[in-house]
Amino acid sequence: MPVEAGPRVELVEAAVALQPLLREHAARGDTDRAVPAEVIRALSDAGVFRSLTPKRYGGQEADLRTLTAVSEVLGEADGSAAWVAMIISVTNWLACLFPDQAQEEVFGADPDARVTGVAAPTGVGERVPGGWRVTGRWTYNSGAPYATWVAVGALLKHDNDTVAEQALVLIPAAELVMEDTWHTAGMRGTASNTLVGQFVFVPEHRVLSVPAASEGLYPRTAREEVLYGASFGPMLLLCLLGPLLGLGKAALDLVMHAAASKPLSFTLHGRQADSVGIQLQLAEAAMKIETARLHTHRATMEVDQAAATGPLDYPARAHIRAQAGYAARQIVEAIDILLDAHGASAFAETSILQRIWRDANTAARHAGLIPAVGLEVYGKTLLGVNERVSLMV
Repeated sequence: MPVEAGPRVELVEAAVALQPLLREHAARGDTDRAVPAEVIRALSDAGVFRSLTPKRYGGQEADLRTLTAVSEVLGEADGSAAWVAMIISVTNWLACLFPDQAQEEVFGADPDARVTGVAAPTGVGERVPGGWRVTGRWTYNSGAPYATWVAVGALLKHDNDTVAEQALVLIPAAELVMEDTWHTAGMRGTASNTLVGQFVFVPEHRVLSVPAASEGLYPRTAREEVLYGASFGPMLLLCLLGPLLGLGKAALDLVMHAAASKPLSFTLHGRQADSVGIQLQLAEAAMKIETARLHTHRATMEVDQAAATGPLDYPARAHIRAQAGYAARQIVEAIDILLDAHGASAFAETSILQRIWRDANTAARHAGLIPAVGLEVYGKTLLGVNERVSLMV
């Protein structure tokens, strides 16, 4: 079954149509530290959260390229709303890697289910009949207030306290307590708060082995659904770049528009656009954003194409891990250049540019986008050093 070469046009068009609403409410989401309810409702009504949900549950069953394109468009209007939309969409995909019984519990009962997640194994599970009792605290759960289910990381232990498995476990959001801990400089609207659970029962069918999943072994029933053959680590890392690309484009557009009339202080230039220095800065920033986009598009297409034929091998996944961090760094560097060009007014509280700067710098520090880790993973592969430093590859 062939995979489409480009994004699903109708979903991208739906995202474009949502931009005015997102722009209208972006400042309020930043102040309130949560994407407004009307924005969440609009994203749901437009089918954005169902982008990667199976068609058999009423979803779009698109692909990673589409998700990235959609979240880039949304990111042009509001980084936080784009991040929440992306996280829910990709974690809905993640939930579909679990056994069929778990999928049915999540989406069969509610086709509009919204799954969020924290991959870090900061929970502990103890074996009980039929499953596990899980206790933990999971921080940085983006979109926490809007979740109906969560997929969180846990170390599952034997009776002798040795670790049996690193896993993701699916839990109804109502069975966890949310603590308001997300007080940050950027991406404030993502409401990435902490979830807490005490002795929550997780049946066996709601457990996904992370080491197995990282090698493309999923406990779901095989079907004619290409999307769910995509590689685990690349899917969960590359999706993070969509909102960042949107933020980069928004910054570039704003600075270019202003340069047409904004004076260049302490010079004879009546407008920035006439300055060779500004011209060089905008060109360099534009090239960095284009570089990030090219890396992202190449990697997402590679993941989508491989979904039909089997998981990517480790060297290919290592390359993608490096590309993800490298692309994120290019976007942050581009935005820094753009703010240098625009000047100190970019940091006024009323300036959209300062929110873009805060959001991009926060998002780019996601653990999955740390450039040094990605480069280490890739460098070891290039040199034939057989040492795994992360399961998220």
